Amino acid sequence: MTKHIFVTGGVVSSLGKGLTSASMGMLLEQRGLRVRMQKLDPYINVDPGTMSPYQHGEVYVLDDGSETDLDLGHYERFTSSPLTRDCNYTTGQIYLSVIEKERRGQFLGKTVQVIPHITNEIKSVIKRMGGDDVDVVITEIGGTVGDIESLPFLEAIRQFSLDVGRENCLYMHLTLVPYLKAADELKTKPTQHSVGQLREIGIQPDILVCRCEHSISREEREKIALFCNVHSDSVIEEKDKDFSIYEVPISLVENKLDELVVNKLGLTSAKSLDITPWTDLLHRLRNPRHELSIAVVGKYAEHKDAYKSIYEAIDHAGIAADAQIRVGRIQSADIEREGAERLLSGFHGILVPGGFGERGIEGKVEAIKFARQRGVPFLGICLGMQCAVIEYGRNVVGLEGAHSTEFDKDSPHPVICLLDEQRNVTEMGGTMRLGSHPTTLDRHSASAKAYGCEDIHERHRHRYEFNNQYRQQYEANGMRFAGTSPDGALVEIVEVPEHPWFVAAQFHPEFKSKPLQAHPLFKGFVNAAIVRRKQRVESSEKADPAKT
Repeated sequence: MTKHIFVTGGVVSSLGKGLTSASMGMLLEQRGLRVRMQKLDPYINVDPGTMSPYQHGEVYVLDDGSETDLDLGHYERFTSSPLTRDCNYTTGQIYLSVIEKERRGQFLGKTVQVIPHITNEIKSVIKRMGGDDVDVVITEIGGTVGDIESLPFLEAIRQFSLDVGRENCLYMHLTLVPYLKAADELKTKPTQHSVGQLREIGIQPDILVCRCEHSISREEREKIALFCNVHSDSVIEEKDKDFSIYEVPISLVENKLDELVVNKLGLTSAKSLDITPWTDLLHRLRNPRHELSIAVVGKYAEHKDAYKSIYEAIDHAGIAADAQIRVGRIQSADIEREGAERLLSGFHGILVPGGFGERGIEGKVEAIKFARQRGVPFLGICLGMQCAVIEYGRNVVGLEGAHSTEFDKDSPHPVICLLDEQRNVTEMGGTMRLGSHPTTLDRHSASAKAYGCEDIHERHRHRYEFNNQYRQQYEANGMRFAGTSPDGALVEIVEVPEHPWFVAAQFHPEFKSKPLQAHPLFKGFVNAAIVRRKQRVESSEKADPAKT
């Protein structure tokens, strides 16, 4: 029978439930178990697709086109668990489903209530994850214990153990053990209160994962165990990681969390743990052969989670290249005010990511112009690709006023325009071109060389595309359309062949990058940046022989 692990959080938000869940999933997979991951979010939005990145970070897109929570990015990066739209549900989706059933008369005239109808719907989406091909389902409950919007989910997972048997469920609670500098001690009371709230609901945690800045002593661990009604061995320390989030699985292994889970759930088919690939990864991170800097020029640069997968994909490419990468988060609006020369001159590569809305567009265009003219390796993603087309049209093809109809409906040269399928769309949520689509690569392109093949599938999230009326003019002026849809109708990748690395993609390659499998386009970009750095060092040494 499928076993279930429920991960909750208390005291404060942003404790890292998603990262801990993903790390646990990875460790269980390394033990030979078949794992599936799920996130239940308490907000009323049907999905995060219409939410601002400032509200909830990036929107993570799956192969099937689902717009999901960014924690699913952690799940995919850390595990091989197949993710689908069943892996992320919100309060909005749950209530919408129940209301639609009520309108169809499926409740046979009954009064529809939170208990049992909403909780039954929540339990049904959890059960959907199990099956003969799954050993363990890890379900993360978003929000913080004590929040009113989380209560139906907590009630549902309380009931779930009654349905499938307590021996088939494990409750893991993440909590905070803060350090008070004035008292010079860790405080366990917040953890006690958080667990107390869970127990009032009817959930007794099996394992406590305690986030902390300082190590928890044996006496403090025993105190937590006593007041929270768990064994002291089930109080797991998870200290803050200053170096890399990829230290988290190693830390959990050192605290024997995977062993604890296997024993508590009776997972007799689990093999001994081999964590060698992960320790090798950390060794490469700690002992880089190269150091370089990459500028990410975005609209939401001040919010680190807005481009979460972008930053992770850069790190993955750095790991593959034995390079330590310093990422400069540059506001595109700042470039409009201060100029690309001042803000970008010290970087070895420039990446322009996606986004929506007119703010900061001209700053992105200026950054791309700087990269193209100075020979700085450039990678454009989604809106970054569209801005690259706009810049090239204005400054190389000679199309004065070239723009996207998203920002200038009266542009004399609408080189980026609305997809045909989007022209009659009236609702915003879930209506873009979403999910995995095929692309055919030009075999002579830098992209084909990076991928090592000519047929690929990548994930999309956009409404606008390159205007094919201008394709001949761009090709005549040196731009290569390196990737298109198989029928040739949609431009997916553009390149400038004579440039050291100028590649821009309409899709989002960052969503398919993993720590041990860096994405080909990010690898090509970072390798080009390493070459750029070497050239600058050699040039500097020739100009000043004393430096050698």
